Order: sequence, then C-alpha cells, then structure tokens
Amino acid sequence: MPLDNLLPMIDDRRYDDIVTEIRTRIARYAPEWRPGDAAWTDVNDNDPGVTFAQVFAWQADMLLYRMNLVPQLNYIKFLQLLGIELEPAEPANAEVTLPVLTTSANSVVTVPSRTPLSADPGDGGTPLIFETVRSLKAFRAQLNQLLTAEGGGYSDISNANDGVTGFQPFGPQAAKDAELALGFVDSAPLPAEVLDLAIVVQSDPQAFGWYGCGDTIATPAKLAWEYWDGTYWTPLTLLKDETLAFTRTGHVQLKLPAGGITATAKFSGNPKDTTKRYWIRVRVASSQYLNPPILLAVRTNTVLVEQAETIHDEILGGSDGSRNQSFQLNGLPVVAGSLQLQIQQSNDGFDTWTEVTDFFAAGPADQVYVLDRSSGKILTGDGVNGAIPVAYVGNPGANVVARVYRVGGGKRGNVAAGLIDTMTTHVDGIDDNGIGNLLAAYGGRDEETLDQAKKRAPQALRSRDRAVSNSDFEYLATQAGNVRRAKALPFFHPQFPGLKVPGTVSVVVVPDTDDPAPQASDGLLRTVCSYLDARRLLATELFVLRPLYQLVLIQGDVIAADDADLAQLGIAIEQSLLDYFHPLKGGEKGDGWPFGGTIYYSRVYQRLLGIQGIASISDLTIVLDGEAQPPCTDIPIQPHALLYSVQHAVIANYDAGATA
Repeated sequence: MPLDNLLPMIDDRRYDDIVTEIRTRIARYAPEWRPGDAAWTDVNDNDPGVTFAQVFAWQADMLLYRMNLVPQLNYIKFLQLLGIELEPAEPANAEVTLPVLTTSANSVVTVPSRTPLSADPGDGGTPLIFETVRSLKAFRAQLNQLLTAEGGGYSDISNANDGVTGFQPFGPQAAKDAELALGFVDSAPLPAEVLDLAIVVQSDPQAFGWYGCGDTIATPAKLAWEYWDGTYWTPLTLLKDETLAFTRTGHVQLKLPAGGITATAKFSGNPKDTTKRYWIRVRVASSQYLNPPILLAVRTNTVLVEQAETIHDEILGGSDGSRNQSFQLNGLPVVAGSLQLQIQQSNDGFDTWTEVTDFFAAGPADQVYVLDRSSGKILTGDGVNGAIPVAYVGNPGANVVARVYRVGGGKRGNVAAGLIDTMTTHVDGIDDNGIGNLLAAYGGRDEETLDQAKKRAPQALRSRDRAVSNSDFEYLATQAGNVRRAKALPFFHPQFPGLKVPGTVSVVVVPDTDDPAPQASDGLLRTVCSYLDARRLLATELFVLRPLYQLVLIQGDVIAADDADLAQLGIAIEQSLLDYFHPLKGGEKGDGWPFGGTIYYSRVYQRLLGIQGIASISDLTIVLDGEAQPPCTDIPIQPHALLYSVQHAVIANYDAGATA
C-alpha cells in the first residue's frame, strides 16, 4: 500500500470556509437567541452574532495554519538530521580576453590574480563584479595572421578567426603533417615567457557535443608545436594541452625559447605581404581523427574569471570562551573554499582555522569551524567535537577575523558574450577598449529552494554521493553545476553511437537557461566531468554530452469561437506550443520534453483544442527540422534527442460559413 494512503487528514479549511459553515448551521443550532425570542434570521456582517462568529473563525484559521505547519516542520528537521541543507548560490565563470596596447612600454603586462572587472547584465540591476581566477602574463605581441597547410602551400584563414565563422585548422582531412601557423607582430622579440593560447572549438549542432572525463581519454592525434628560428622549425616545450588535440575548448601553454624568435615574412602566404612576424606552428605528427577539428577562435591574453568579489580583513567580533560560538559574515553568499578564518588566542599571533562540513570527526583540540555559505554564519566547536576559541584579553572584541573571503553567485551572472568589458581597477598597458568575453558566462546558479531540497533528499539518500546507477549519474550531474536536467545513457559512446560499448556511461546535461535550446558550455561540461569523475566506479569510462536538438514547427488553421479575440487567441496558441515543446518545461507533465520522445499527433491536436477560444481544427501539420511530416502520423525523433521551437504558424479565423 502506498504511504500516501496512510497520511493523516489535515484540516485545510480557511477563514472564509469557517464563516460560511457557521452561517449555514445557525438555523439548526441557534434558531432563537433565547426561549421566546424571534428566530435568528439576520446573518449579515452587521449582526453582532455574526461578528462573534467571524472572530472565532479568525482564531480557528490561525490555529489551523499553525497545525498545518507541523508536518513541514518535521520534514525540515528530518532533512537537517540527515545533513541536507539548501544548496547555496554558485558563481558564474567566463573566459575574458585582456589585450595589451601596442604602445605599451612593456612587452609583457602582468594582470594580478583577483583583478576585478564588471559587466552590465542588462536587467536594470547593479553591475556584476567578476575577478580573474589567476594571474595573467599578457603579451603585447598581436596574433594577426593564421595560415593553414595540408599537403601544399599555405592558405590565409585569418578572417575566419572571428569567433563566429569557424575554420578547419588542419584542413578537411587533418592528415599527417598538416599544420596551422600563427603569426605574431611586435616591435621587440617575443619574451622568454609562457605563451597561453585559448582554443575555442566549434560544436556540431547535428551531433552530440561531448567531453571525455578522466585521464584515460585517448587523444585522437599527436600534435607537435614548433617555432621558426630563421632557418628551421625548432620544437617548442608544450607545458599543457587542455584541448586534447583541438577536440575540445581549452588552453594550450607553450614555453618560448630563451633566445627569442626571429621575425620573418616567409610564411605570409601572400607575396605582397612583407610584414615580418614571429611564427609558431602546430603540426599533426600522427592522426586518428574521426572528424577534422573545427575551431571558432584562437586567442591570446585570455584568462578565466569568476563572478565574485573579494573581501579582506573583516572583523567578526571576539571570542568569549563559551561553547558553540557563532560569528556572522557581512558578505553573502560565500564562494566555496574562499574563507580564511583566523583567531588570535595568545600573544603569539593569529591561528588559521580550517573549514569542515561538520564536527563529527573533530577532536577537542582541532581548530575547525563549520560555515553556512548561504547565511554567512560560522560555528565553532564545543570542546568535545572541535576546539573552543579562547577569549584573548589583549583584544577581547576583535580577535576573530575573516582574513579573506569571496562573495557572489546566482543565475544573473550567466551574462551573454561581450558583456564583461570593463576593468574596475586599471592595469597599465591593458587596452580597456578591447576587453570582452568571446563566449557567454556559464555555471551561475541561484540558491536552492525548499521544494527543490525536498525532491533532492530521496535521491541523495539513494546515491550516497556515488555514481553507480543511471539515477545516480543523473542526480549528481544536476548537483555539479547549473544543470536543470540530465539523462544517463549506459553503454553509449559518443564516437560509436550505433554500438553498445560495455563499461561506458554518457550523461546528457541540459543547463538552466532561458534559451529555447539550452546548450552546455565547454566550461560547464568540464565542471560536470570533474564532479562525476570523482564519484564514478573506477572501471567506468565516462562522457558528458551536450543535448542533441531537433527543431519543431506546427503549421495549421483553427476555427475560433464567435466570442474569441483573434489577437489574444493567436498569442495563447503560440505560447502553448512553445511551452509544450520546450526542453525544460515541455511535455505532458511540464518538466521538459522527454529525451527521444515521440511527437504524438493526437496529443498535439488535444493541446490546441484545450486552448480556450478554439472551436475546431481544420488543418494541422508537424514540421520537423524543416521537413513537413505526413498528416495524422506520430513522428519519432532521434534517440536521446530533445525538441525545441522558436515560432509556430497556426492561424486562427472565425468560421466563414457561420451566420450572423
């Protein structure tokens, strides 16, 4: 028997219900005020007896309201016993390019870590603050020419390096010895520094874009990085390649030679171009590409930023030596792992305390604390589990200090491309007019609601933070970042979609955005990969995929009711169909179109007939990916794909044959 059948009945009557019930019972229970008096027939608000009834109803309504809160209170307390709290907001991330002025006196400009930038999200609110996650060595040298060669002469593809067009760095075959040459212009030799190249890979909208997790993912090609020394191509030291041979977006770091690079015009690809450049190339040493890579852009001077603001040396008060003390941070919400708490307990100076998730494993001398990132509340131990901060007589009111922490988070930080364009702290040499993020920010998430936590609790108990079953992978993927939906595909390998590959699990993630076809960024795929990789079984080969979308359009004609407003009816039809096919709020249940879900003609028909004001449907056609489908036919979509729509063409008119 379902437990729902055993739930106690809770009185759901409110003030108006109680007053109405009292009025209906007057004739039976109080026919007369006193024996011999006339019957009580006046039950309007002006009657004194009704006033007493209203006061009673108001008091009863308050008692019922408090009684109805008891089950919710018990549930929340149960969640707390399990250690389940509301997930705090998470900050968005983005890659921002910081170009150097050609007139700068320095060939390399250092941008410190936690340099603040701002973005106007366009919602009328206050600008958002972003900070660089690490320091950046920005080169004055400009990358102004890209050449590609595949078995022949060089071809200039510089104009395609715009972040929109896309280009094949190794040509259509990506065969052995194909190359991409990068030409830099500067007034001085390239310095003996680390050159950081940001590589943006174009995803195929007709196939699953994927990201392999873990260190066991095979690289489909071996690339050799070299520079032109004036006579020969000489190998460069590759420090890091996050792109797996240009198959995914990431950074490539190269150690430039101490002796510098000779400038030459030899490889310009244009006999009339006499500009001398410093040349670096990447060559395909061996190739096993299934599909040649396609890049959107190659950028220098690009660094990861986080939607957060750093706060230094905030005094939280003084310890009084009591058990279970609490201290309050002013900034909210707190970014995970950013708080450095220091407490002075003697003349020897401040001690740094360590953050823990709870005190269960802490001993009486362990200097640890628990932080609620949403509320900014800091808790210390009781002397049994966790040390008690000692009261320091030399500074009794200010010996507890948040030496540094960062605040920020929320979906609002997922700003569009190009909006992070202002440095709030000027850095000499940086071109303020050229700052911008090529791609939209990703990963920002609002604080979890109570209803979301209630839904999460059973999944958390089942998974126990380990990815074993399909539901485990799906639940944990939604916890990794700004992921609204996830679908685990066992035995599915994105490179071999038609085969069942044992030991392989692919997880499709749909981010929580307002786009009609939400697409996960490379950064979000990396975040989910890292989160799931730490929780998967050792022998599981794991991939995180972007959704595969198919565009649906409904065409047709409907007959409107005589009293319907055609303009309002047209708006209602359009919105109803957009919602029905939406990947996040579509489908029959309103929780998103099912992965690989068939389009049932009858249900689309019913959807339209359910709109108030439609009398009948005279014509209805489903168009999938630009192709009209046969009428009165259910339409299957690709396996594991989702539907989306941007507009529909259903025309509403009155019945031309109806008489006035």
